[in-house]
Amino acid sequence: MTDAAEPAILVRGLTKRYGPLTAVDGLELQVAAGETLALLGPNGAGKTTTVECCEGYRVPDAGTVRVLGLDPRRDARRLRPRVGLMLQEGGVYPMARPHEVLRLFAAFYADPLDADELLERVGLTDTRRTRFRDLSGGQKQRLSLALALVGRPEVVFLDEPTAGLDPAARRRTWEHIGELRAAGVTVVLTTHLLDEAEQLADRVAIMDRGQLVALGTPDELTHGQRARLSFTARPDLDLADLAAAVGAVVEQPRPGRYVVHAANDPQLVARLTAWLATHDIALGELQAGKRSLEEVFLRLTAEEDRA
Repeated sequence: MTDAAEPAILVRGLTKRYGPLTAVDGLELQVAAGETLALLGPNGAGKTTTVECCEGYRVPDAGTVRVLGLDPRRDARRLRPRVGLMLQEGGVYPMARPHEVLRLFAAFYADPLDADELLERVGLTDTRRTRFRDLSGGQKQRLSLALALVGRPEVVFLDEPTAGLDPAARRRTWEHIGELRAAGVTVVLTTHLLDEAEQLADRVAIMDRGQLVALGTPDELTHGQRARLSFTARPDLDLADLAAAVGAVVEQPRPGRYVVHAANDPQLVARLTAWLATHDIALGELQAGKRSLEEVFLRLTAEEDRA
């Protein structure tokens, strides 16, 4: 096992180019031992290239990558038994059956998990003799997860682990990831499901155009120092007068729905309701709270900022 004081994954100045395209641009990132990190970003942000460099499938053009203190390419033979990979495309022979594939993979490790027990854990016991090509998309995903876990890895890379799963199977996968976290396994999770990242990750890293644009716990990214009030009222409010009264930016994203963005001031609600009362305006729904991770993500990766 790696020293808990040392990062399980260390990325320094990682740069990867494909011709004129810079997919990853000087990335700096550390993942602590036992941490679950969610790596988010729009398509083309550089997530997959980053993970493939950590897995040893891509050669960086600049910078260094270390996983459990080892170079993923130079030290591949020493590193592979300690790392589990779950890919979107499983790479399994179409005629193979789940129990055959899992037993084959188990044979590569000195102390693997029991193949039959693992099939039961991921809910594939009833399909153990079904050919891979005949499995549903969700069943293939669950088999891919089992293949990633069979060697008792210290670090696991999970690429869209719940893609194509129904809600029940998705929840079971979340439980498996929670079990890995409890066992001290380092998990790097790439996902487009922001609620998944918020539920599972110790920290969230958001990439855009090859660079890291945000890093922190879900709570840190969504709370910040800004308050957000959302309320409903009649659709003809004087936004300029209201903004001046509450001392904040007020938007109307759709008729009758208003959003107030302000410094985190406990008097904000009082000023808002006082203004409404002065103008004899009935207040409908009122919501106060933190920004969602989706709001943070969309703000940081907005299309209009990508030109």
